[in-house]
Amino acid sequence: MTGLRERKKERTRRAISEAAIALFLERGFDQVSVAEVAAAAEVSKPTLFSYFASKEDLVVHRFADHQEQAADVVRGRSGDESALDALRRDFLDGLDRRDPVTGLNDHPQVLAFTGLVQGTPSLAARVGAYVARAERSLAEALREDPDLAPPHELTAPLLAAQVTATLRVLALHNWRRLREGARTADELHPEAVADADRAFDLLSRGYAGA
Repeated sequence: MTGLRERKKERTRRAISEAAIALFLERGFDQVSVAEVAAAAEVSKPTLFSYFASKEDLVVHRFADHQEQAADVVRGRSGDESALDALRRDFLDGLDRRDPVTGLNDHPQVLAFTGLVQGTPSLAARVGAYVARAERSLAEALREDPDLAPPHELTAPLLAAQVTATLRVLALHNWRRLREGARTADELHPEAVADADRAFDLLSRGYAGA
């Protein structure tokens, strides 16, 4: 019964978010009220707020799924793989899958969703908070990494900040090129891989022997 109840709650949560995002994409985030979202999702406002603490969370909760991704990659890698090599592999795998988090996904709704977030200051600011938490989680994982031992106290947080920024820049660069519409994700894939390899090569050279 507990599993059934949780699945039902997750379906309701997803339905509310999907209704909200559809309205925001159609009319703009600031032009849609929470009451309108609740009506479209066929729930009450109190029910909506029991699932989402704020209007922004209706959109950016999707980023919460990736908060621990980099830290999990570092902790779950094989013993003969460095932290940076594991993070590179994970991003390249994402490019191969056309994972939206890499920016290399040309589905119209994915492009529009990213445009909504980037073009709405309150959403971009909220995403920044998720990114900051992801950076802190990665720093904690790197502090446990014997490859960085004996580390300077700033080595792990500096590397986490630079990796997080690198992933963000790569993803936005991919999205912006796709938004132009001149090439598809498949056509851009080799270039995106080369960009990622160059970025991680720069990081690896900087932290060699750290």
